[in-house]
Amino acid sequence: MTSLNFPRPLRTIMPKNLPILIFLLFVVVGIVTAALAEPILLLNFTYIGGMFALGLHWSQHASKRNKNRGRRFTQLTVGLYMLLFLGLFARQNMQIEGLWFWLLEGAFAGAVIHYSVSKVFGPLIIGRSWCGWTCWTSMVLDTLPFKRSPGRVPGKWGWVRYIHFALSLGVVLLLWHGLSYHPDMHGWSLDMLLWLSVGNLLYYGVAIGLAYALKDNRAFCKYLCPVTVPMKLGARFSLLKVEGDASLCNNCDACSKLCPMDVKVQKYVLDGERVASSECILCSRCVQTCPKGALKLSLGLDGIHSQDQVRQQPTR
Repeated sequence: MTSLNFPRPLRTIMPKNLPILIFLLFVVVGIVTAALAEPILLLNFTYIGGMFALGLHWSQHASKRNKNRGRRFTQLTVGLYMLLFLGLFARQNMQIEGLWFWLLEGAFAGAVIHYSVSKVFGPLIIGRSWCGWTCWTSMVLDTLPFKRSPGRVPGKWGWVRYIHFALSLGVVLLLWHGLSYHPDMHGWSLDMLLWLSVGNLLYYGVAIGLAYALKDNRAFCKYLCPVTVPMKLGARFSLLKVEGDASLCNNCDACSKLCPMDVKVQKYVLDGERVASSECILCSRCVQTCPKGALKLSLGLDGIHSQDQVRQQPTR
């Protein structure tokens, strides 16, 4: 793995008030999007940032046994808000097909704003924390019984998500240009309600089925989720990452073994690098697991890394 390393003072700034910083970030996003689109967006992003900040605060200050409850709190409060209020009540399809329809209509609204903030520009600052803390699909998947990942299926199965991404775009383009299907994107649209409902049922069905087939809660995230495609690009340059202190590491590798995304956390630590893998969802499982307290979330600048370090299933 090649890297360009900045001096350590530029790479590591540990914010003791990370929840406050996250909240302020979302408030700023709310102000900007409200000015560009609709005033209600200030309330929308303030709520999401507030729930995220509360979950982080809970996770930081809870006992080791209860730290994950902070993340689950954020998953539920944000995930249900996105799915039930914005989706079923406001009938806004925040799935990737909704993004394509809004883009084809040429409007800066709905899923375009959501994806711009959480999937394109957001990962440059907070990585793939949306996957770990606020995704309404993982909100369900993290309740499944397979709490420890068996590792990645050997082979390049992660490329399937890129095919899914292309198919999603292809289907929408065919409907829009080939069949002249232009759904009503505004107000209480029955079209968007059907896209949201049927799409989520398919996602949940496939994701849960794959989890049981591979005994891995996050299998859908690793191999099939199309939303991760744009997120992985920005996540490599994220300011927020997991950082480790190699002098405290006892080489138990518990951080890697319990990582739901199979990131080789210990290797990054021993190499003196922050966890730069674009597969990291910043769920903090490794931070909570480390028996020596060698890991933490930090803000900083890093070098450019050429590949992910992930753990595959052992050969049988």
